[in-house]
Amino acid sequence: MSDTPSAPPAAPPAAWGPPVIRTIAMPADTNPAGDIFGGWLMAQMDLAAGNVAARRARGRCATIAVEGMTFLQPVVVGDEVSLYAHIVSVGRSSIRIQIEAWRRARESEETIKVTQALFTFVAIDENRRPRPVPVEAGAGAA
Repeated sequence: MSDTPSAPPAAPPAAWGPPVIRTIAMPADTNPAGDIFGGWLMAQMDLAAGNVAARRARGRCATIAVEGMTFLQPVVVGDEVSLYAHIVSVGRSSIRIQIEAWRRARESEETIKVTQALFTFVAIDENRRPRPVPVEAGAGAA
């Protein structure tokens, strides 16, 4: 075990596949001081997680919790922001999805992890009531 603090990983999680969302941080996403709003980044993460949840649940889902969000590095105007997702668990009506956000400066190939969080969604029906998440094809067969 090292005595030095660990730096953020230098590459996105390859096992998670391609980014769910890739976008550019724009001037409209900043506060009066010119810094990218944390809320903008969190909204992008919620969009990414919601996309994954809706595909897995095969329908509408609602965000019910966000856990463990820590901003590790800033995002600046012009950065490409890539959001990666991994389904952590699926319950009867809930889905927990880990999201990582990575930035890449416009003129660079270097990627830097800027934040991560665990999002929990509930699958809902047309009346906004919880509904079961369908079993994945091939799952449950022994």
